[in-house]
Amino acid sequence: MQVFNFNRSDLNLFSAQHINLVYNQAFYKAYIHREFSISNFVSQENEKELNYLESKRKVLVSTLEKQYSTLNDKVKSAENIERLKLNNTFTVTTGHQLSLFTGPLYFILKIIHVIKLAERLNSENSDRYIVPVFWMATEDHDFQEIQSVNLYGKEIKWDSSQKGPVGKFDLNEFEDVKSQVVAFFGNHVDAEIHQLMEAYDGDNLAEATFKFVHELFKDYGLVIVDGDQCDLKRLFIPTIEKELKEQFSYKAVSTTNQTLENDGGKIQVLAREINLFYIEKGVRQRIEKTDVGFEIEGVGSYSESELLEKVQLNPECFSPNVVLRPLYQETILPNLAYVGGGGEISYWLQLKRVFDAVNVVYPMICIRNSMMWVEKSVAKKINKIELSLEDLFKGVDVLKREFIENHSGKALNFKEIDEVTTRLSKQIEDSILLTEPNMQGYATAEKVKLNKQIEGVKSKLIKLSKANHEQSMKFIEQIRERLFPDGGLQERSSNILSFCPDGNVSKRIKMLYEVVDPEQKDFLVVREN
Repeated sequence: MQVFNFNRSDLNLFSAQHINLVYNQAFYKAYIHREFSISNFVSQENEKELNYLESKRKVLVSTLEKQYSTLNDKVKSAENIERLKLNNTFTVTTGHQLSLFTGPLYFILKIIHVIKLAERLNSENSDRYIVPVFWMATEDHDFQEIQSVNLYGKEIKWDSSQKGPVGKFDLNEFEDVKSQVVAFFGNHVDAEIHQLMEAYDGDNLAEATFKFVHELFKDYGLVIVDGDQCDLKRLFIPTIEKELKEQFSYKAVSTTNQTLENDGGKIQVLAREINLFYIEKGVRQRIEKTDVGFEIEGVGSYSESELLEKVQLNPECFSPNVVLRPLYQETILPNLAYVGGGGEISYWLQLKRVFDAVNVVYPMICIRNSMMWVEKSVAKKINKIELSLEDLFKGVDVLKREFIENHSGKALNFKEIDEVTTRLSKQIEDSILLTEPNMQGYATAEKVKLNKQIEGVKSKLIKLSKANHEQSMKFIEQIRERLFPDGGLQERSSNILSFCPDGNVSKRIKMLYEVVDPEQKDFLVVREN
């Protein structure tokens, strides 16, 4: 396996804001608390320790212990949960929606990134300990975004009429979806994919995803958090009440958006007047402010006092949207840094004032490693048509044109052949006529024969060259489609299982683990030998 790195700014794949967040966070110093760097973690942890109450830590650990009580093979995760009881233990976190079978490859990359980051930090300072955390977005209700996965060119889709938070979805007809995935690995009856599919089960999608992700990363000490828990939501009650009374997050984000746009920043999310949903099974509806109180479509109307009473009695029914979810996460976790994709980290730039309004420490933010995986079969095609790594980032049409120009010129340059043929024809004619001047007709006929033969050879060469190019053109199309599916980055659409034809996923995860570097900013190309 070989690893090559390319500066992201040279690839024309990422926005200017993305590039700055990776290489020059100082550009956004007005919108963050502290630039991401290994050297800044000590300052971040000192501040977080003073801000994070012991009572929160106890509730967090208790909730995690209950969640993990259903698992058997959990030694390393249980050890990290036990460590979280100590005041010198902190977290680094990433999160994602409950994508089927982990969805795009970057789901896996995010998790490995925080695992490696935690290990890197723990290797440097023995006075504190860092636990890698994966936050499951179980309260998200956009089922269409997560209901399908593409494997080996086929879309696997879970059709369900259920509504509300996807984490609460019953697994009706989910066995059929799993069987479609298993069918790809039917020739590998002993492969670990079958064990993974057995683990991918539970009373709902949240539980199934929790077990599935744990099974993938149980050897790495990852701690998985489902924020849709009553005890955790109770820790967020003061913020929920402040939002209902003051709509503070909308005001904070609106103020930031004005200056961020003036500074050339992109507005990634739009804040609403109230950035909370009301949730129950089958329901996730916005809470709307009215002249006399609040309205929840399909649920009812409430005065302020009535809704605040409901917050106290049932905090689990109140769900933060994209504006408040980061704040909720940082309220309940002793977290130091959040790792995410470019889009995610961009919207964190809008949130600093939201954190300040409730005195919660804003974490360091970091864009995850980004990479392209070149499998052996793809690498062979690249070698066969002699493409460079730099060529891989060019468009299909550009690659085809350059290939033809580079590979056809010499083979199909008949100038020298034509010159030799002309001399040979004249020599044949001269020889015949010198021997017998009356044989002009014969001489002409032989010249025609020779020229026909030469033209036949040239035609054959042209045909062979076209055939060779046709195969190369197909290779170029296949390479580009595998590395840039539908023209986009591979990591944003290809699933980890697509790289595991033998059904053994842990081997591929280990390969990625060896490649991911939390201090690497460049785009990585991983090439299998």
